[in-house]
Amino acid sequence: MEAEAYRGYCLESVAAAYDIVLITSEEPSWEVPFIRDCVVVPDPTDQAALSAAGRALADRYDLAGVFTWTEWYLVPVARLARQLGLPTTAPEVMQACRNKGTARSLFARHGVPSAASLSVRTRQEAQAAAERIGYPIVLKPAAHAASIGVIRVDTPEQLPAAYEFAAGAAVLGTESTSVLVEEYLDGPEVSVECVTYQGETTVIAVTRKTVSTPPYFEELAHSVDASDPLLGVVAPAARAAIGALGITDGVSHVEMRLVDGRPRLVEVNGRIAGDMIGHLVRLATGIDLPRAAADIACDRAPDLTPTRCSAAAIHLIYPETSGTLTALHFDGPRPPWLKRISFQRSVGDRLLLPPEGDMFSARIGFLITTGASADDARRRGQEALGALTLDVAPHNRADQDTGADSVV
Repeated sequence: MEAEAYRGYCLESVAAAYDIVLITSEEPSWEVPFIRDCVVVPDPTDQAALSAAGRALADRYDLAGVFTWTEWYLVPVARLARQLGLPTTAPEVMQACRNKGTARSLFARHGVPSAASLSVRTRQEAQAAAERIGYPIVLKPAAHAASIGVIRVDTPEQLPAAYEFAAGAAVLGTESTSVLVEEYLDGPEVSVECVTYQGETTVIAVTRKTVSTPPYFEELAHSVDASDPLLGVVAPAARAAIGALGITDGVSHVEMRLVDGRPRLVEVNGRIAGDMIGHLVRLATGIDLPRAAADIACDRAPDLTPTRCSAAAIHLIYPETSGTLTALHFDGPRPPWLKRISFQRSVGDRLLLPPEGDMFSARIGFLITTGASADDARRRGQEALGALTLDVAPHNRADQDTGADSVV
């Protein structure tokens, strides 16, 4: 259900232009109307199994390209493309994108403004690195995504528990299992949505983000405005980061923070952004990022001509506390600017926020709104949230006495 909610628009867009043969981790359901054939590979990070599936499809079809929008599959899919003789950014480059420690080194080598960062494997090494960099610092897995295991640490006393939190997620990494100790970049967070074809990068849009209060970094909302004045500020840094990593082709989601008004790189994701950001880009600009990714995978120049000049926003719905979802329904009108409401949870589901959980165990759904400007779209989003009934019974018995909690 979550895959359909957050990536269905990608598959629908690509299917409008191409015949799709899908390699997927489970039997397709909602995908069926958009695909011609499929091979099920329970673990697509298993290179041997993925390669065998790709060869089987190549025997049946004249394949023109292969790509993924799933973070965990970037390196295996790049290797598959190379094995099949199809266009791709080099697998070694995708590995650099997936390993944030490697990316930091490349940023430093190429003069891309980033954050001080040290790779560690023990709590003692983390303590020494934190003293060297200076508090506050951020701990994060070197090869994870979706802010899982990322935590801010303000004092030495907080570090032992924070290290265990980050290390618990880091051990799940494929490209690296280390933890990074990094300088905290104090400023608003944005992402830059970019398209690179044959080494030339076009900056498409900037996404402004709302992030949860410390110490965690859960993303609560995003907005895209086709006329955002930040585009000119962040575009050079985004292009420089993509060039430093060596990305030659594909869609990239470049995350950064603005420190004293100047961009400092957080990371580069070599794929279409999650959280429906690609859909926001299309609503705001008319540019179709999934179609662009498919075109590039087939070595065709993408059409990046804007056809709209407006704004769109997504509000990601979280509970204020971990607990059991006891009520969830939308009671308001559906004006034209309320483009989508999607729930991935049902009454009775257990919700877990960090540190016990993450976005996959806590997020309830989202709603998308449009407007003439990002402020307008965000305001309408808050209006729509006001019509949402969301009750959560906290897990802690003492908290249950206080009643249900409201939406973030």
